[in-house]
Amino acid sequence: MTVRRTVLASGLRIVTEEIPAVRSAAFGIWVNVGSRDESLKVAGASHFLEHLLFKGTKRRSALEISSSIEAVGGEMNAFTSKEYTCFYARVIDKDLPLAIDVISDLITSSVAKPSDVDAERKVVLEEISMRDDDPSDLVHELFAETFYGDTALGRSILGTTKSIKSLSRSAVFNYYKKRYLPEDIVVAVAGNIRHQQVVDQIIAALSRDEFLDRAEKTFNLRPSQEFSRKPKRNVGLINRKTEQAHIVLGMPGVNRDDKRRFAMAVLSSALGGGMSSRLFQEIREKRGLAYSVYSYAQQFAGSGFLALYAGSTPSKAVEVIKIMRGVLEDVANNGLTSEELIKAQGSVSGSLVLGQEDTGSRMSRIGKSELIYGQVLSFDEILREISAVDSAAIAKLASEVLGSAPSLAVVGPFAKRSIFEKAVK
Repeated sequence: MTVRRTVLASGLRIVTEEIPAVRSAAFGIWVNVGSRDESLKVAGASHFLEHLLFKGTKRRSALEISSSIEAVGGEMNAFTSKEYTCFYARVIDKDLPLAIDVISDLITSSVAKPSDVDAERKVVLEEISMRDDDPSDLVHELFAETFYGDTALGRSILGTTKSIKSLSRSAVFNYYKKRYLPEDIVVAVAGNIRHQQVVDQIIAALSRDEFLDRAEKTFNLRPSQEFSRKPKRNVGLINRKTEQAHIVLGMPGVNRDDKRRFAMAVLSSALGGGMSSRLFQEIREKRGLAYSVYSYAQQFAGSGFLALYAGSTPSKAVEVIKIMRGVLEDVANNGLTSEELIKAQGSVSGSLVLGQEDTGSRMSRIGKSELIYGQVLSFDEILREISAVDSAAIAKLASEVLGSAPSLAVVGPFAKRSIFEKAVK
């Protein structure tokens, strides 16, 4: 791995990974703004803006933006999270200058015409409807809302129907001008490239409209201190006539700067990371109560959580929750067996390495790492951290985390919340 880093006078950071053995290149622009940076008034603005930037710039129409990358067989897309937004393209190495030019154009020169704002508003509203029609997706949104309450982290990345309908063109465009600034951007490139050559191309592309000279913002982004949760209740329920009950049970975890995040990854894998995990064995293999069972850990600035998911027959939902709680209680009291620890470490390590077999994954890893941590750890460094997780570390983390009062989200055909409130007491 050859990762190099250049910081421009504007504060914009460029990180590259040179992989001479491949014939592709991935380019991404990572912006340090997401849904948790929005006020209630502009909820969903980050995601709305992600859509809107593809609608046209001073140099290209929406069709020209998409056709330019498709014409060379490349792929281009974007996504928004709670804490950052990413625009990316993956192309043959010789077409990297085109990808840099097109994606950079979105960032520097969007026009956000009123007609485009109104058209894309309908698309985002359809996306919200699509999410609402998928209970296995909706339950995770409900869990965040239940766990964090009416806070920026508790709100949907998509916003609400009401907030999207009320977003004006000026509100979205001002959000773009104030938040998309060089000092809050990381540009990441991975593939058959040369660092300095790429840096020169990026500087040229991002110099349009004096983007690299834009003034420093006068406000602070998300607070770095511990995030304060404000949940109104510990059980969230959406009554839907579904064939399955979709369940997410979770509790406070570790934040993204916590050194225990490696231990958390191992613990989560042992709980529900695969077919040999505790949850899968207890809920699916032994009892046949669910098809999909897994766990996942989320880390943010100042906060985080560990969550367990299962989809079961509604009549078995309470039983599944009790099994989840039993597994958590056992691991909280007794930790993991040595065999479970070794398997979980192998699973996390293997997934890391196997998930980095293409340039897109490599670009995402270095871009996200630089944006969040200000550094890019090598594979060897990460693997050493995972290998260093021992039984004592797991036992201590499990006792602190798994013994916390849980929050529960359920989507299914249930009229009353009370039956689930009893299950999580």
